[in-house]
Amino acid sequence: MNVICLGLSHHTASVELREKFAVADSDLESAADRLGAMDGVSESVIISTCNRVELYAATDDSGRGFESLGRFLGGRAQEHNYNAHIFYQYDSPHSIRHLFRVVSGLESMVLGETEILGQVKKAYAAASSGGRTARHLNKLFQRSFNVAKEVRTNTNITRGPVSVGSVAVDLAEKIFGRLGSCKVMILGAGETGEITARTLLSRGVKSLFVSNRSYERAAKLAGEMGGEAIHFGEWEKPLLDIDILIGSTAAPHPVLTREKLGPVMKQRKSRPLFVIDLAVPRDVEPAVNDLDGVYLYDIDSLQAIAQQSMEIRRKELAVCEQMIERHVNEFSSWLTNERSRPAEAIPPLMEPAHCRIPES
Repeated sequence: MNVICLGLSHHTASVELREKFAVADSDLESAADRLGAMDGVSESVIISTCNRVELYAATDDSGRGFESLGRFLGGRAQEHNYNAHIFYQYDSPHSIRHLFRVVSGLESMVLGETEILGQVKKAYAAASSGGRTARHLNKLFQRSFNVAKEVRTNTNITRGPVSVGSVAVDLAEKIFGRLGSCKVMILGAGETGEITARTLLSRGVKSLFVSNRSYERAAKLAGEMGGEAIHFGEWEKPLLDIDILIGSTAAPHPVLTREKLGPVMKQRKSRPLFVIDLAVPRDVEPAVNDLDGVYLYDIDSLQAIAQQSMEIRRKELAVCEQMIERHVNEFSSWLTNERSRPAEAIPPLMEPAHCRIPES
């Protein structure tokens, strides 16, 4: 049995391309079912975040497995033009090493960021609750979570700003100065938007609006943060008074367009609007940035800014990579020995009932 990986990320593809391949959280289980039924795929996990889409599979035939993974990813963007060079593929032990680096934040846009671990856990939960993981991927992903914990505990890789959201908040302070008087609206009450909003609150923001397709979830987050929930069909009404807008929905197309925002900006009398679009696919039409007074930053445009705060964490890379390599060797040895042993199930990390991905 071999473990293979096929994917694309911010290292190989722009946000314009990544959004064409993205899998919504609500679709992860059904997508995992389709992938798991393909030829040469014995077990499978799909990871889809704002910065990457990666497919992991256990297979007895790597050639057939990679062919199926390629058909699955290609099919998600069959109507769009893209170059096959945006994809990378790994088999063991490189696939194992890559996953360990991903969950540890070493492959992230912001080196050492911590959100990716929770995102991978959700992806694994979706696959295991649907019966798409067994002995090999259960053990691999369980080991990866242990690796991430060890890296965080024993190095300084998470020191300093460790999320794109925190970088965006730093940028907001450069635009507005003190944030205490700023009004913030969050579109989408998911994990990324929530983390960014909490960072804004920690910097002094006191006025917060939350809008989500599920009003109950918007109300829950707004209640936790002392804000006000807005029904999704009415989120445009407060735009006139908002200083910072955070987009992090799972919508398949932009929810904020130049046509919608243009008339609002004319009424704001040169008051700047800072827009942080953390969604993939994007929530905000790129043409919005052409409007006077609008400062739009999508997930890719924050990357260069993030580079400036990485020097301390870069010094920890060698220590992290030594830890990861030890785990890679141990798991690779186990995988090699497994080929000569009878199959025996390894249970998933959590019972499926506790693994369900919350609705957006």
